[in-house]
Amino acid sequence: MSRIGKHPVSVPTGVDVQVNGQIVSAKGKLGQLSLTLIDDVAASLEDGKVVVKPRHESRRARMMWATARTLINNMVTGVDKGFKINLEINGVGYRAAASANELVLQLGYSHEIKYPIPEGITIKTEKPTTIAVSGFDRQKVGQVAAEIRGFRKPEPYKGKGVKYDTEVLIRKEGKKK
Repeated sequence: MSRIGKHPVSVPTGVDVQVNGQIVSAKGKLGQLSLTLIDDVAASLEDGKVVVKPRHESRRARMMWATARTLINNMVTGVDKGFKINLEINGVGYRAAASANELVLQLGYSHEIKYPIPEGITIKTEKPTTIAVSGFDRQKVGQVAAEIRGFRKPEPYKGKGVKYDTEVLIRKEGKKK
């Protein structure tokens, strides 16, 4: 039995969740998201909570049970509170600047990197060496943060590059004389 799937998703006040067959949609103050569930799981709305159950006892149904519950929970949390990922830039001359629709990164290459900000994502740079990616879709926020990090991954010797603020770099020792 799934330990995650058996817990219902509580719906906070201010969030409207609708279940129409295999389509679950959530609408809140930050936006609107919808999810189409696979045929192996079923969702229902019972006294202010979304309950996800497998349709049969196959291995795939049990696997997708917890996955569907987690995706619904991420939708409800996203339209209510939103998600945020912070990135740090380390390196001499490395910096970032955000405008209304693009992020300009200087990461030691011969040219600036201009990254267009996708719809539904907000990018802020309080300092030139910090980037805050936020939005209501958890998958999209994580994807944008990973793409920004991918422009210059942190290297293990000096730690130069773009890293998550929670990421711990394992540093290597340099050459010995």
